[in-house]
Amino acid sequence: MNCEEAIKLMDGYLDGELDPITSQTIEQHLRDCRNCEQAYDTHRALVRAIGSAVPYYKAPAELRERIQSSLREEIVERPTRNVVRDVRQVFRRNQPELRTSLWGTPWNWLGLAGLGLAAAIIFAAIITLNLVPRLQRPGADQFLATQLIASHVRSLMANHLTDVASSDQHTVKPWLDAKLDFAPPVVDLSSEGFPLVGGRLDYLDNRPVAALIYQRRKHFINLFVWPAGSDSAKTTKAMSHQGYHLLHWVKADFNYWAVSDVNANDLQTFKHLFEEQVAPH
Repeated sequence: MNCEEAIKLMDGYLDGELDPITSQTIEQHLRDCRNCEQAYDTHRALVRAIGSAVPYYKAPAELRERIQSSLREEIVERPTRNVVRDVRQVFRRNQPELRTSLWGTPWNWLGLAGLGLAAAIIFAAIITLNLVPRLQRPGADQFLATQLIASHVRSLMANHLTDVASSDQHTVKPWLDAKLDFAPPVVDLSSEGFPLVGGRLDYLDNRPVAALIYQRRKHFINLFVWPAGSDSAKTTKAMSHQGYHLLHWVKADFNYWAVSDVNANDLQTFKHLFEEQVAPH
């Protein structure tokens, strides 16, 4: 990667919009190029200054739901309307006019059969247009998993593993509580082989979240925490993506996503130990 490419991708990198491989490539270039590193520091300082000086107003959840619902309806209905219109036009061009009468004139049964066939084609088209995109479209969890992995990799590659580096839960928790609109639980699992390294702020699923960092031998575990909605599934969900293991669970009104390259058994052990330490609400 050259300087021109790095500068073009700088905004996406600062906003966390790039995939892990591209982010890693930019970070390697920043380590090797002093001029681009200075440009990155200046750009980051500007973003932070604007973010702290400009008031931020969060749109109500109802507005977001209405917009998403409208978009979904438009995506589904537009192709359906077009296909129905096209099929009807083809049918009208190729079918003779139906001869119908209540008194004496027989029905055109062949035309009626053609009408039934056209209706079946329209119905099949509607089913296909509604069902196939949903089968092909990546799920919300898959999209979130990509964001989680990107944040995990970025924290390791950009030397930004923690905002507050401490193995003392009584240091990490107050710092996070002061920065967030919720109080995430923080526990120390040093005696169990998962020492607390620290914590930092992150941004996932369209909101600020807490990231707790634990260590397992030479590996790090990012545990992302934010409040769970009333409709959040309570079952534990495990997945592997891009060579990383992810574990999701909901406990005491909080969403937990653990991400690491440790083996799946270690991540499950970490999850059980963390749950045992969190006091029930």
